[in-house]
Amino acid sequence: MKTAVVGCGAVGSYYGAKLCKTGEEVHFLIRSDWEAVAQNGVRIISDEGNVIAHPNLALSPEEIGPVELVLVALKSTANHRFKELIEPLVGPDTAIVTLQNGLGNEADLAALFGAERVLGGLCFVCLNRIEPGVIHHLAYGKMMLGEFASLPLGRTHEIARLFRNAGLSVQVTDNLERARWEKLVWNIPFNGLGVVAAAGYEAFINGEVPEHFNLWDAFATDQLLADPRWEAVVREVMAEVIAVARDNGLGISSTFADKQITLTQQMGHYRTSTLVDFEAGRPLELDALFLKPLLIAQASGVETPRLASICNFLVQMNSIAHLGGPVA
Repeated sequence: MKTAVVGCGAVGSYYGAKLCKTGEEVHFLIRSDWEAVAQNGVRIISDEGNVIAHPNLALSPEEIGPVELVLVALKSTANHRFKELIEPLVGPDTAIVTLQNGLGNEADLAALFGAERVLGGLCFVCLNRIEPGVIHHLAYGKMMLGEFASLPLGRTHEIARLFRNAGLSVQVTDNLERARWEKLVWNIPFNGLGVVAAAGYEAFINGEVPEHFNLWDAFATDQLLADPRWEAVVREVMAEVIAVARDNGLGISSTFADKQITLTQQMGHYRTSTLVDFEAGRPLELDALFLKPLLIAQASGVETPRLASICNFLVQMNSIAHLGGPVA
């Protein structure tokens, strides 16, 4: 299956390299890491075994042309570039799988290319890009795959087999929306609070965003759980997200939070993608990961004071950072 990877950061590079190593025809639409990957390939450093893959490289989608499978691993802040980057890759039978976090990505793709082409792939994996073309795989790697506009099809299972042949665990879901909210149960507290911690616990509890904050006080996952105060907030946020999902007919058990806490404790020291973006001065994925879930909560009439506070802090901290950066 001819495959194009659009967005060759940690997630795109990891899953694309895994497919490439099985002999699949994989094309990376790549720019910033071009020289490193052209010289050394994509390198995955992992306790499960290091991988070096040499995908085909292209600077423009026109160089790749129509493919059978597009893997979209862009940050959701780049969704405005979907048409430019993906349209030249789309042929009569192209399937588009978004590996992005948050809500609304499938809908954005469907509006441009048709809902019947679009699938969602939820990646439960701990990855960091540590240098150009080099990805550190810390833990996990499971993917949950579902159709945006229908129950699973033959092509859903075919794509799942591609990833299983690459040694990855893949589960096909008949309810992509529920799967999205299950992932938000983890993503919202750990991605959000890891950054908010830079403002300080007392400021967060009092709802007062400071004009200055210290990046050194931002927290990885293990640091959030090591502080009983922050762990309590993590659990409160998880409970709010589950309540919104349940109110919208998505049967997520109240015990799901405990499972997520246990899995996170097993990860060790992991710096989330939102925290990495914040430290690097990149725009945060506010809309897909935080603001859209809050809007759904508000429309449902479900009280989510912790989620609302996270959104307030992230919006203001993101603005402060881009007006000159946090000071301390």
